[in-house]
Amino acid sequence: MNTIVLGPLILSGERFAILAGVFVFLIGTGLLASRVSQRFNLWSTVVVIGGLAAARLAHVIVHWASFSDAPLRALAVWQGGFIWLWVLPVAGLTLFFLLRTTQERLWAVAPLSAAALVFTMTYQLASATEPLPPPALTLTALNGPAVDLASLDGRPTVINLWATWCAPCRREMPALLQAERDHPDVRFLLINQGEGEDAVRAFLEREGLRFDHLLLDPAMATQRHYRTVGIPMTLLLHADGRLAQAHTGEIAPERIAAEIARLNRSSSLTESHP
Repeated sequence: MNTIVLGPLILSGERFAILAGVFVFLIGTGLLASRVSQRFNLWSTVVVIGGLAAARLAHVIVHWASFSDAPLRALAVWQGGFIWLWVLPVAGLTLFFLLRTTQERLWAVAPLSAAALVFTMTYQLASATEPLPPPALTLTALNGPAVDLASLDGRPTVINLWATWCAPCRREMPALLQAERDHPDVRFLLINQGEGEDAVRAFLEREGLRFDHLLLDPAMATQRHYRTVGIPMTLLLHADGRLAQAHTGEIAPERIAAEIARLNRSSSLTESHP
């Protein structure tokens, strides 16, 4: 499910699409450098590095409210967060400053177009999410009664699959806790994968974290139901329990807010068009 496994690497559909697009772009510009002009070597390097930097910077500026308290998080590119349209000005400016002739500039359109096409197609295919129903699974809660995952309460649901030994899981915990406080109209279920109650309770007490619904899944049945690979994994469910989106890896605060807003819009449309 929208996760690509390459040996020891586990990539989200978006990250795999980025790598595929960059790979095609570098192959294309490498051929142009060998057959048309060596200037394509420098141009391709500047486009890749400058384009990624510009796309990330644009994301940070748009979501500055999420970054203002921790500006160094702008460097946490593994969380995702890029506005890809900002690659275009970088490519356009460098095309005129680093390539000298009209012929070179016309040739440059080919790898740019191929990379954009490969990125778009790969992203659409690799990021597709099957609208799975919730599992018929009842899990023990760390505090409170057991929770039936198939039982709905009329709200969208955010499920986070995590473990205490997982560093990205630990890093995203404060953001998830804040999101739970900010969005009482959304149900948050943090489901520990494969660990016992003592280990989980000790970790939460040490970190000073307390969630409304923290569940134990020692058999990792939730992962099997949603056919996910690796943790952390954040699953976003419509109010009727159908899976709407799955996010592989550490999730950023602004991504949580954006996905919840999308879920709420979807719920509003469903209510207005029964």
